[in-house]
Amino acid sequence: MKTLLLVDGSSYLYRAFHAIRDLSNSRGEPTNAIYGVLNMLRRLHKDYPAEFSACVFDAKGKTFRDDLYPQYKANRRSMPDELASQITPLKEAIVAMGWPLIEVSGVEADDVIGTLARQAEQA
Repeated sequence: MKTLLLVDGSSYLYRAFHAIRDLSNSRGEPTNAIYGVLNMLRRLHKDYPAEFSACVFDAKGKTFRDDLYPQYKANRRSMPDELASQITPLKEAIVAMGWPLIEVSGVEADDVIGTLARQAEQA
């Protein structure tokens, strides 16, 4: 049986950002989230080798849940600049590591993961 490893990159991004503090490159740019996520992905790949893997991120913008419930995540704080500045280089590094990167407009990462897992199960 082939294995599929799907990672919620958005969740890992916040987890790494808040777990590792005060890490930056020689230009003073924050790198804590990048460092943390890449280490988690390396560890996952080592501990759970899979024939297929992908890192899934929330796409920018509204989701179908916002249309269903206008107060969805209404009280959530906006993303800190120190985190936002790490997203593009992180995604570039993930792709450079050979991980497919998936974003679906209007759908959150966990919903994409659930759909892909169900499709893989039925294949």
